Amino acid sequence: MQKPPHLNKYAPSHKTAHRISLKILTMGEVAYRGCKIPENLYYDIENQVWYRLEPDGTVVVGATDIGQTRAGRMVNVRIKPPGKHVPKGKPIASLESGKWTGPVPAVIEGEVVERNEELFDTPDLINDDPYGRGWIARIKPTNLERDLKDLTTGAEAVQKMKEYIEREGVECGT
Repeated sequence: MQKPPHLNKYAPSHKTAHRISLKILTMGEVAYRGCKIPENLYYDIENQVWYRLEPDGTVVVGATDIGQTRAGRMVNVRIKPPGKHVPKGKPIASLESGKWTGPVPAVIEGEVVERNEELFDTPDLINDDPYGRGWIARIKPTNLERDLKDLTTGAEAVQKMKEYIEREGVECGT
């Protein structure tokens, strides 16, 4: 019986498994040095922001596992309100932890249609569940086709995330 292609592509050889700490968690999600990297998302690698395309045409935005790890426990969030247009490159939100404050830039331009109100009372949901309950905002994109060209997804995203983790010395979940 032949292995599914996704397993062959990402599974380490027996010689490198101990060295690179790579494992497949679920179909389409890889962990590297403890950091979760879902393959089905689009990523702004340098800013550690993820984007998920929704069936209704909107896009959900959040901070990656790597980004939240580097920032530390979130203590405050500011998110643009629904109805607000966010130009490409401008912040859709800003996050604050005990050691870091910074923007969540919008690579995908659009109008905020929903923000995660739960984060105002529990900002550390971003730390505890960055790809689930810790999502930041949902936007209606202005020009999705154009903006997706500036993001990375799939196997290429996994590889670039691994390179980022190595370059920055990130270890998630420790």
